[in-house]
Amino acid sequence: MAPANSSPSLLFIIGPPAVGKMTVGYEIARRTGFRLFHNHQTIDLVLRFFPYESPAFQRLVGEFRRRIFEEVAESSLPGLIFTYVWAFNDPKDGEHVESLADIFRKKGAPVAFAELEASQAERLRRNETEFRLAEKPFKRDLTFSRKNLLETDARYQLSSQGAFDHRPDYFRLETTQLSTAQTADRIIQRFKFPLL
Repeated sequence: MAPANSSPSLLFIIGPPAVGKMTVGYEIARRTGFRLFHNHQTIDLVLRFFPYESPAFQRLVGEFRRRIFEEVAESSLPGLIFTYVWAFNDPKDGEHVESLADIFRKKGAPVAFAELEASQAERLRRNETEFRLAEKPFKRDLTFSRKNLLETDARYQLSSQGAFDHRPDYFRLETTQLSTAQTADRIIQRFKFPLL
């Protein structure tokens, strides 16, 4: 656990839909005491009021996320795990990720990125897992959710394709054949996160 006077760590878990970001984040949080903030916690809340691509939706999701990041960065929590689908072919996505990371960096806090990859067939299987559906109410319409996954894959570049592999704060791993525990193990070991 982080010393009382140190800044919390920030871990981004990024990757395409249903790759296992939330599940892996939950496992890392369980072992480290970091708090898991998966992206659907804000998405599903705001979808109750405004459509996905509406200006109000975008503003509210962005503001909720930023405020949580700011408060955690100022707290005595050991760390924050944030899951995110990063469209690498959209410069605004990169700017958004960096703006969130900078909240922690300005406090001198460590920031790390774990990018998960898996085959589309495996992600379609994971898209229907009990834990995912329990945590993400708007994914329970399986026909829509499957269609959305396929359309998102076709529309965006959801892999960094090794662009950041040279960075010490970035870890990209293929998880098709890995269990949640194995994936969590590798991320914890790579970034030397302290265990509870």
